[in-house]
Amino acid sequence: MLAPGDSWTTWLAERREQRRARGLWRTRRCQAPGGILDFAGNDYLGLAGDPRLAEAQAEGARRHGAGARASHLVSGHLAVHEALEQRLAALTGRPAALLFSTGYMANLGTLQALCDADTRVFQDRLNHASLLDGTALAGARSRRFHHADLEDLERLLSRTPREARMLVVSDGVFSMDGDVADIAGLAATTHRHGGWLMVDDAHGLGVLGAAGDGCVGRAHGIGRVPVLVGTLGKALGSAGAFVAGSQALIDHLVQFARPYIYTTAQPPGVTAATLKALDLLEAEPERRTRLAKLIARFRKEAATLGLPLAGSRTPIQPLVLGESHRVMHWAARLAERGILVGAIREPTVPRGQARLRITLSAAHRDADLEALFEALADCHARDALAEGEVGP
Repeated sequence: MLAPGDSWTTWLAERREQRRARGLWRTRRCQAPGGILDFAGNDYLGLAGDPRLAEAQAEGARRHGAGARASHLVSGHLAVHEALEQRLAALTGRPAALLFSTGYMANLGTLQALCDADTRVFQDRLNHASLLDGTALAGARSRRFHHADLEDLERLLSRTPREARMLVVSDGVFSMDGDVADIAGLAATTHRHGGWLMVDDAHGLGVLGAAGDGCVGRAHGIGRVPVLVGTLGKALGSAGAFVAGSQALIDHLVQFARPYIYTTAQPPGVTAATLKALDLLEAEPERRTRLAKLIARFRKEAATLGLPLAGSRTPIQPLVLGESHRVMHWAARLAERGILVGAIREPTVPRGQARLRITLSAAHRDADLEALFEALADCHARDALAEGEVGP
């Protein structure tokens, strides 16, 4: 007979061993400051380590305290939060914006507040997990269309009663592939069927667009993309997220988005740092120029080396190696040289699509890229040698 709690202990052990046996066990790496070349993070503009953001954060904490003390609807909504929401609305060309503590919470809260059992939701098959989870939380009817396939989306929408509330949801830049959604095509298709389009532009904000306003921003107005989500912890180098749209949308989220209502407001120092990041985004366009040059150089030299490039024009440059063990071997070899890259396996990507997720930053030096290319060339050469040894 099992003692009380033993069934849980057994279940945890079984789950652990199943994942280890498949080579999918995840581990955390405690990073010390400096000493490693980071090609795994999302600090696309190199702002996370900028001392001006650190000073703005410290000054914000000195003025307002280390924490906001309460949720936005109790006593935690401060003037610095209000200022940031106004700046984000202006950046994206929307009437209003609403701060969330994380991008995951922004997606979860928005979908939970907008959708119910009567809502028909249509999601790109490669959407971020938070978008899928938000729909599940809302209990909405959800269908997934083939990745970037407007014809498949059209087919699904055409089979939906016109009177139904329809919401089409897509990443702006897909986080594991680096490709950019066809926002104009999605908007036109959705609009034709009387639905709304929601885009999570987490990896486009600050990088794409004429002024770093992302792949949606001002280029695709509120009439075409009524619900726009962006994050602050990637190109802007701080933390948190926001939803931008009409005043009616933001009012609705304030009333009904549970992750917003029941969470302590963002620490004011973080908010102040984000305001400084927006200043630098506007004042230092050379960061984006530098990033674009690094992307072009990476793609040219990776192609010369014969590496398995994907069709990405963003800082996310995946090398699809196929098998999880091969990805882990390459990542380990790079780590031996002091280079950190993302080793992405299932269930984050489909089986057989394991990859190194290499990300570029305006903070990378030319010498950093040279070290990366040397290490990748070594991995590629070792694999070719090993294949020759076991070949016919």
